[in-house]
Amino acid sequence: MKAKVHITLKNGVLDPQGKAIHHALEVLGFTGIGDVRQGKYIELDLAESDPAKAKAAAEEMCRKLLANTVIENYSVEVVA
Repeated sequence: MKAKVHITLKNGVLDPQGKAIHHALEVLGFTGIGDVRQGKYIELDLAESDPAKAKAAAEEMCRKLLANTVIENYSVEVVA
């Protein structure tokens, strides 16, 4: 099974990298951009055939290592 993990900063957490991306896009001539928030995307190949167990394992990985749950949210999608 493959787990697709999206990690983003929680609302209210400052995102200096997002601000830098926003500024760079404006310098390149892109207009009409509101706020820019950056995050992480991680794919995990798991040796698990049960989707529920694969999702639970990926969520545990997020809580223990992949995401800083104090300032980040995460979502996990499992695909065969």
